[in-house]
Amino acid sequence: MTKLSVNINKVATIRNARGGNNPDVLKAALHCELFGAQGITVHPRPDERHIRYQDVRDIRPRLSTEFNIEGNPIDSYIDLVLEVKPAQVTLVPDSDEQITSNHGWNTKENLPFLTSVIARFKQAGIRTSIFVDPDVEMVRYAKKCGTDRIELYTEPYASGYAANREAAIAPFVAAAEEARRLGLGLNAGHDLSLENLFYFRRKIPWLDEVSIGHALICDALYMGLHSAIQQYLKQLETV
Repeated sequence: MTKLSVNINKVATIRNARGGNNPDVLKAALHCELFGAQGITVHPRPDERHIRYQDVRDIRPRLSTEFNIEGNPIDSYIDLVLEVKPAQVTLVPDSDEQITSNHGWNTKENLPFLTSVIARFKQAGIRTSIFVDPDVEMVRYAKKCGTDRIELYTEPYASGYAANREAAIAPFVAAAEEARRLGLGLNAGHDLSLENLFYFRRKIPWLDEVSIGHALICDALYMGLHSAIQQYLKQLETV
């Protein structure tokens, strides 16, 4: 079964809007686990506009499932990951100006840099993943970087799903098949939702993990966190 890792950044966004500690980010992470999530994802950014570096430190020792820290591998991020030692680190090419992640790495152009960063994380015993677009060449160069997995950036699939889901999924299947051929693990994330997740999983059944935050937290506003997580888990059942 494909694992569900819940990204709790949006919980931190709500907290930061008012100050204080309501909602409690750590409590939300623990409840996600209690309600069936097999992992927790956070994406700290330098301006700490949602998840703060201290949140990462507070959450790590309390989790019983896998912890995934996404982010741009600047020096402060690398230091944090090596300090906390999560189960997985996902490298994302964010700039400070981006509201959210909007593209994957050019693994060919950034091969020396990514290879160096990944070597440091793997030496610390941390599983590595690279955020990539559904491009076979980028998958091949991700393999050359030494990464354990890739994470497919799925916004193009989500945006094209309603109009033509077969066309929308096609490049992702090609990239996923290349990753499998190369022996890479496979994750996916960004704008996956209850509308489009089942079909994505059905077409790529060897998918290891999905990281879902925005849509799941939005759904939780209407149906509750427990019910939302259960609904997402149902979309990932073996088909």
